Amino acid sequence: MKGLILALLTGAALAASPTNAFAQSAREVRGASPLDAIENEPAPKLSVDPPLPDQLARGVVEIQYRVENLHIVPVFGAGALNVSPRLGHLHVTVDDLPWHWTDASDINTIAVVGLPSGQHKVLIELADPMHQVFTGCACRATVTFAVPGPATAHDGPGRN
Repeated sequence: MKGLILALLTGAALAASPTNAFAQSAREVRGASPLDAIENEPAPKLSVDPPLPDQLARGVVEIQYRVENLHIVPVFGAGALNVSPRLGHLHVTVDDLPWHWTDASDINTIAVVGLPSGQHKVLIELADPMHQVFTGCACRATVTFAVPGPATAHDGPGRN
């Protein structure tokens, strides 16, 4: 019994050891340090998911996104163009309206509430600190979706 306990304790200690063959370094998991300049930065990249269906059913449009090679921060102006790692923000346009809003929050979710029922689209673009949309990269995405209409008496159980 004593041998079994010793074997279990030894295995647990080895598994928790920082020299474990399966351990990943902080750099491997998180990427380069934000304190060091990055030479030849790869192009920024935007990945966007469709709206969360459970929220959409309530009329709330929540679109999750992920950005690579761009640090989303509320820093603007020409002085921020040469900062490394690269800085920027999002431009969000709903239904081809002639205006957009800027999102520099980096919470990885865009929320839109109050759209009328029906088809809609949201254009999301990555922009630099001077509000110029990045080109030549996967830096823009359009999400299309339908906001459901209000429930009616005809929508209840057993109704046709």
